[in-house]
Amino acid sequence: QVQLVESGGGLVQPGESLRLSCACSVSIFRIYDMNWYRQVSGKQRELVAAISRGGSTNYADSVKDRFTISRNDTKNTMYLQMNDLKPEDTAVYYCNAALQSTWYSNVMNYWGSGTLVTVSS
Repeated sequence: QVQLVESGGGLVQPGESLRLSCACSVSIFRIYDMNWYRQVSGKQRELVAAISRGGSTNYADSVKDRFTISRNDTKNTMYLQMNDLKPEDTAVYYCNAALQSTWYSNVMNYWGSGTLVTVSS
């Protein structure tokens, strides 16, 4: 059973940093696009950062120059380095990935269960 597991969330003060990780629970044949989303209670989930299999990245304007997305396909893991955190970054962060679990599987979309990031003084 494929699961994406996020870790690294927590409570930090404004200006501090956090590094989120998203790991696959089992060995995966191939991972395609990987994304980080975030959601504030009562609001729509928004795309924060995306990284393709080839390493191309995209960011929401609100996090550009502060957040960095990366991936390590040998470890089936994705990261989000978040610097200069602001109170408005407070949200539950979700990882998302399109992947093939085996060579004969269809490409399917998976979500993690989320990790809470709270930025407050």
